[in-house]
This record gives sequence, C-alpha cells and structure tokens, in this order.
Amino acid sequence: MALQYSTTHRTNAMQDIVTQAGATSHILIYTGTPPANCATAATGTLLATLPCSATFGTVTNGVLTAGAITSATAAGTGTAGYWRLCTSSAGTTVVSQGLCGTSGSDLNLNSTSISSGQTVAISSFVITAFGA
Repeated sequence: MALQYSTTHRTNAMQDIVTQAGATSHILIYTGTPPANCATAATGTLLATLPCSATFGTVTNGVLTAGAITSATAAGTGTAGYWRLCTSSAGTTVVSQGLCGTSGSDLNLNSTSISSGQTVAISSFVITAFGA
C-alpha cells in the first residue's frame, strides 16, 4: 500500500505553502532542469517573473488553487524548463519548484518557447498534496 495522509494533514501542508509564499510572492520561470532542491541556487536563464496575488491561493481538501497571477513581459529567450515559487521577485527564498510543460506537467503553459518581450501568462495553477 502506498503511503497516505489524512485530508487534514494534506490541507495543512498546502496551507503552509500559502503562508510561506507571503504577500509578495512571484513565480519565476527558467530554462533547463530544476536545481536539486529549493535551497540550491537557480540554474538556467530567467525567462519571466510573474507577480502573484497578495494571498497566494486557497486550499480545499489538500488542493491548493493559486489566486490571480499577473502576466509579465519575458526578460529572456529560451525554452521554459522549470518554475520556482518565491517570496519575492528577487527569487532568494524559494517555497516550491517544479517542471514546466504544455500538458501533464507541474505548471502548464500554452507554449514553452518564450521570447524576450513577449507576454507570459499563467491562466491557472493548482498543486495537489501528496499522499492522497
């Protein structure tokens, strides 16, 4: 049997992401593969920095649904490989990270091909807790 957690535990874990993200969180999108963990410095080229709502999102039954994420103008050119949720646009405190793709990924974009000057937008972002 796979490891499982209660709905309360999963909800608390997702709520912790909202709390850690704080009121000035941003999603930073980079080229390449993600670093080994959130404490490791970012790798690749920073493509875009998108500001999040003052409250990052809401949690129901272990599912975190992000609030509004403001579109931004791409600062770099390349293929989106991974994202980082950070407490600020500086990207120094990372709350979570994952892969970018066009479907079936942690964060899906219309296209992973990003060019400097283009608008980058995330229409929705949902994180489902582990151990369901």
